[in-house]
Amino acid sequence: MTGTIVNAAAVVAGGALGLCLRRGLPERVQDAAMQAGGLGVAMISLGGIFEQMLTAGPDGLLTSGGGMLLVLSLVLGGMAGEVMRIEDRVVGLGQAVERRLGREGFAKGFVSASLLFCVGAMAILGSIQDGLYGRADVLFTKAVLDGIFSVMMAASLGYGVIFSAVPLFLYQGAITLGASMLGPLLDGTPLLGQICMAGYCVVLLIGTNMMGVTKVKTANYLPAIFGPVVYNLIMMLKNIW
Repeated sequence: MTGTIVNAAAVVAGGALGLCLRRGLPERVQDAAMQAGGLGVAMISLGGIFEQMLTAGPDGLLTSGGGMLLVLSLVLGGMAGEVMRIEDRVVGLGQAVERRLGREGFAKGFVSASLLFCVGAMAILGSIQDGLYGRADVLFTKAVLDGIFSVMMAASLGYGVIFSAVPLFLYQGAITLGASMLGPLLDGTPLLGQICMAGYCVVLLIGTNMMGVTKVKTANYLPAIFGPVVYNLIMMLKNIW
């Protein structure tokens, strides 16, 4: 759990710094920071997608795999998320906290930052690594990145970014504890890579939203992460039968 604790602390510290900078930054500078952060998120997610999808053969040629599973996961996951209205429920939660605190602008920062910090492949792989092997180097790296992004996001989206440390801590902590019990069954299987590829696609949507290129209800695509899990369970049952 050390990596998760450090990660959550980095988000709080970065968000606090971003709030301090926000007071002295013109709106155009805040917009530029948000667009730059969105571009960085998009590039990191694209790199993660290609890393999981492309493999180099003995002859040096690149081959791709998992594309059909990824498309199915995104389509079916997006449909499921829309039916369950995940985005509306998450935004409603943020707005409820916003009303309780009596401050405007909480929901957008809370939702955007929570999705960005929790959905990424580093959150999944880092937490599993921490649970499996007791190594937190991936989460330490993620803490640095999240700290930087929390500065930029808090400078433009406000104090809701700081509160995203709560779902981050609960999410990564649960994965770490789960990995310590179930992780040995997943180690060495393609499932982790498939989950990460779907997660990177969701993160890519966050990046394009931050840049203002799209206005996608990103949270509705969260069920896509579970698409590879369902697929592998079906294949396992098929082999048993």
